[in-house]
Amino acid sequence: MANATTSTGRFEHYRSHRPRPLSRTDAGRVTLLYGGATRKHERLIQGALEHLGYRSRPLPQITKADLLAGRDFIDAGACCPTAFTAGNLVNFLRDRVRDIGAERTVREYAFITAGGCGPCRFGQYHESYALALEGMGLPDFSVYLLDLRGLESDVSGLGRFEVTLPFILGVTSAFMCGDILTELEYMIRPYERVAGQMDQVVAECAEHLYHAFLERPRTGGKYTTLAWYLCTGHYQRAMHEVWRKLGTVRLDRLRVKPKVKITGEFWLQAHEGEGNYDIKRWLEAEGAEVKPPVYTAWFDYLIHCHRERRRERFGAVRHARMAWLLTAGLQRLLRLAYDGLRHAANDLPGEMPDQVELQGLAEPYYRHRLDGGEGYSLIGKALDSYRNRRAHMVCELSPYGCMPNTMSVGAMSRVLHDYPDLLYAPLEIKGDAEVHALSRCQMILAEAHKRARLEFDQALRASGLTLQKIRDYEARVPSITLASTHIPHHGFAGSAANYVTEVAARLERG
Repeated sequence: MANATTSTGRFEHYRSHRPRPLSRTDAGRVTLLYGGATRKHERLIQGALEHLGYRSRPLPQITKADLLAGRDFIDAGACCPTAFTAGNLVNFLRDRVRDIGAERTVREYAFITAGGCGPCRFGQYHESYALALEGMGLPDFSVYLLDLRGLESDVSGLGRFEVTLPFILGVTSAFMCGDILTELEYMIRPYERVAGQMDQVVAECAEHLYHAFLERPRTGGKYTTLAWYLCTGHYQRAMHEVWRKLGTVRLDRLRVKPKVKITGEFWLQAHEGEGNYDIKRWLEAEGAEVKPPVYTAWFDYLIHCHRERRRERFGAVRHARMAWLLTAGLQRLLRLAYDGLRHAANDLPGEMPDQVELQGLAEPYYRHRLDGGEGYSLIGKALDSYRNRRAHMVCELSPYGCMPNTMSVGAMSRVLHDYPDLLYAPLEIKGDAEVHALSRCQMILAEAHKRARLEFDQALRASGLTLQKIRDYEARVPSITLASTHIPHHGFAGSAANYVTEVAARLERG
């Protein structure tokens, strides 16, 4: 609550939001609300939570109405992700209060969200939620904050929400599986021969994975749960079934499309919908292929920053080396788990970027110890996409007034001086100014289209093939047109150019 003068005239100081404790016996009657991720991720998280015995429900898809509602209740300087997410919660609770009353709403629902620290308002999101709840007359509604810099804890030391190892493993696995499914979706949909087929397949795959989380075997304590995750391959088998379903989708990989790498503030870059002007679908409608971000890479970045801080304390802090080894081991396990899911999907999604490599690429422009927000990774991913030809263009999405991203965009001015051919579109997202943002992106995308066409023509000349020869090969070997077929990266940014090179290599091998 805010500073205020009480009825006795005494000044009452600010107090942070204090939700009621959520005991194990409450888990079956209190519905946990959450949101902010994609529909796919939210569905898998729901499966993971319900398996652990929690009632859960993702909030509705975010709309412009949520932005307006959020602005009505929270401070004027809040960035648009805060306004969207606060308004999303407010609008849902308004409907609940109308249907079942305020008392039952407070008793039967709670909101769980992520938090953090550093030079970013992300660490204060939950206070904006508390301000909005107080404004709508629900000051006792519970908001549970999960600090992403902590691991197994009860969040605040007050026993409000118990974050156990099974909880961490379940939710993290849900994010990883959602990341793989999202990558498959965006790399396949622009080339589908039957419009809308990939959306249908993705929906089926999300339901299949949801049931894989919901119905997995019970494992008991945390050590048996850890052993189960490490040894059974349950989610790898589920992901392999996802890959098998892709065999029903046929593609026209000769469509020449620029590939656009999405980076930026973690909520905006991952969001799918009106919160970021639905920019991924917009880019696809403009003839591009989107390379989406993955939440797992952000988790990897956070762990790497923690690991670096431990390394810098060698010799100064007792047990710093042991803490560094444990953090390095955790990072290794995360990457191995993600790679296991990739391999189960025939290596169709690309590898996660190496944080050491990204840090090295960004170091001349952005000090890695400035680790608020997405830190050095924004610079590193832009340079990685350009130098290793993973994308024709980088689109960075930043909330209005976001300090970490403002620092990143400022550092990129020097990067662009050193790499003038790097196509970079920094878009400041306010939530209601899409014409300005999208028109700016469109100008840079036009150049990306030209580069994709030049690259494709170069690949055709180098291969000695014609379009007709490639079509004839597809008629003889129709399996190459299946979405489940892996086309390696042959040094080109565009999928069409890599496809031409792969067909030429297969013809040469006979």
